Amino acid sequence: MASSNFAYFSLFLFLSSILFAFQVSSTSRHVVINNHSKKGFKVSLKHVDSGGNFTKSERLQRAMARGRSRLQRLSLVANSFASLSSKDDDSNNNVKSTIHAGNGEFLMQISIGSPSESYNAIMDTGSDLVWTQCKPCKECFDQSTPIFDPSKSSTFEKISCSNKLCEALPMSSCGDSNCEYMYTYGDYSSSEGFLASETFTFGEVSIPNVAFGCGNDNEGSGFSQGAGLVGLGRGPLSLVSQLHMSRFSYCLTSINEDADSTSSTLLMGSIAHDDYNNIITTPLVKNPTQPSFYYLSLQGISVGDTQLPINKSTFSLNKDGTGGMIIDSGTTITYLEESAFSLLKKVFSSKVNMLISLDDSSSTGLDLCFKLPSNTNHIEIPKLIFHFEGADMDLPADNYMIADSSMGIACLAMGSSRGMSIFGNVQQQNMMVIHDLDEETLSFAPTQCDKL
Repeated sequence: MASSNFAYFSLFLFLSSILFAFQVSSTSRHVVINNHSKKGFKVSLKHVDSGGNFTKSERLQRAMARGRSRLQRLSLVANSFASLSSKDDDSNNNVKSTIHAGNGEFLMQISIGSPSESYNAIMDTGSDLVWTQCKPCKECFDQSTPIFDPSKSSTFEKISCSNKLCEALPMSSCGDSNCEYMYTYGDYSSSEGFLASETFTFGEVSIPNVAFGCGNDNEGSGFSQGAGLVGLGRGPLSLVSQLHMSRFSYCLTSINEDADSTSSTLLMGSIAHDDYNNIITTPLVKNPTQPSFYYLSLQGISVGDTQLPINKSTFSLNKDGTGGMIIDSGTTITYLEESAFSLLKKVFSSKVNMLISLDDSSSTGLDLCFKLPSNTNHIEIPKLIFHFEGADMDLPADNYMIADSSMGIACLAMGSSRGMSIFGNVQQQNMMVIHDLDEETLSFAPTQCDKL
């Protein structure tokens, strides 16, 4: 029986004949919405590597590569905002970034047009624009479904330059009185085309007059998993803002589960309720210079019974809009400001007494890894708690440790960053993550996401 200093959590890994469990120290434009859609809708999400027949190691390596690219993009977004803000003499509210995060880890199936055609699009909580590739193409990347052809839809309509949504674009121009856009991403990928409105279908719910980017010049990496993006950020162009659905939630399945056999879930509107057991709630923080992102107030971190001596300003937003912590569905692991991660790494290592840390964990893309023992089916690791404002998140073991029995290693699913910190999707897995934009809160509720 575990002592009073330990709580037991299981992490099941069916990657070999070996079953490991972690034992965690207890200290350680307005859209017209029909009546049916006013309640909202549910959409299944598939991981971008679903159907790829990848091993666990390959899935991890691919996810980490995308995560590093995502981190670089988000850092460029932050830097571009800070640079623009410093040049704006009047008001930071006038500043618009020309760089966006893009890409992501989860695909949602949508249907566009009348008659409708189905597509997989990347769900992105770090950007606003909804867009897909459109015919005729000047340059388009390969996608698994036919490219959307506006000429075949009876509900397609271009949006004029005088529309407020055109004015909300960071980069736009007028061509034949139509609103033309260019959206650039941090790795110089881009989508260019014109703004239009169309009927979108999500699950069984069809919604007319959704504004979207009809991209006929699209290039770069990171989009080939889907036919475009669905922005769920806080700006006026996002799906959330257009539908005036102030509440949405998602539930992401574990990275340890088979991506081909499980699906995650997105809930939009009032069906994204918050009557869950063991729910914790923290305020959302607004950043005027980066209004699309969902910021959280992280006040500290504990490893076991030790609260890390992290400077209080480490995760604070700076006046120029840099710093702070965002929650992001498209980044794989959590990235902490480098001084905080250095402390976490040091203290965590000191409390994992029975495991040998590896000097070289480059094959995983993670900074701190341990060699798994061959003579036991469980290991003890310290508890990890994130102290958000008004909410202490006691993370389950498999939300911060990733183990691969075929490689014989277990790794801390976190890394370091400079400036902005990011709360990644591994830390959010098997949690219902509820965004309430009326109350300006974000809630977490433990949920078995593959059972929804």
